[in-house]
Amino acid sequence: MSKSERLFDLMQVLRRHSRPVSGMDLAHEAGVSLRTIYRDIAALQALGAEIEGEPGVGYVLRPGFLLPPLMFSEEEIQAVALCVQWVQRQTDEGLAFAAHNAISKISAVLPAELRDRVDDRSFHVSRRAPRTASVDLQMLRQAMREQHKLRIVYRDPKGAETARVIWPIMLGFFEARRIIAGWCELRKDFRTFRADRIARIKPLKERYPGRRRDLVKQWRAQADEQNASGNRS
Repeated sequence: MSKSERLFDLMQVLRRHSRPVSGMDLAHEAGVSLRTIYRDIAALQALGAEIEGEPGVGYVLRPGFLLPPLMFSEEEIQAVALCVQWVQRQTDEGLAFAAHNAISKISAVLPAELRDRVDDRSFHVSRRAPRTASVDLQMLRQAMREQHKLRIVYRDPKGAETARVIWPIMLGFFEARRIIAGWCELRKDFRTFRADRIARIKPLKERYPGRRRDLVKQWRAQADEQNASGNRS
């Protein structure tokens, strides 16, 4: 392993820890000696990385530092390329365009010997079967970002329709289905909605309260509790 790869790996290890981590633990995770860790931390600090700490106390990396040049392992490049291909073929045009831009930026700063790995066609992701979209995913994503409520008309499995106001917090992709998770004002609880059962949808100017990420945590906790109860029964 080259020194640049080793420094990059050490940066990744430090990023995984939000609290100070000992040099011995860093050495164990990075697979190098403690003496090498001390030398590499000094090298990163010389490059401008805000690594605070000292031997015997522990080290923590302050956010905001990027190690030039951008380095990835071959498997990391394949993982990124596969993710981009999936987004381009399974989501909406806006995300597909963003994914293409992202991989182009990454490719532009990769070392020449790794640049060809971005497009080596090692994997294939099938395209979604064409169908009439019931929900504009770009509009939905914007409503999620800006925390705007949505008014929907939703069909149950028997075709009966109900009008609801929901707070969209998450969009899930399950094979051919698209699922919206959110707070339902009609049911006064978290619910999930299949996009193909939404007959009509309209964004509202009114924003829902709190932070979306906190609502996601509440929804996940509730779902985990329900799954645990189901497993016990």
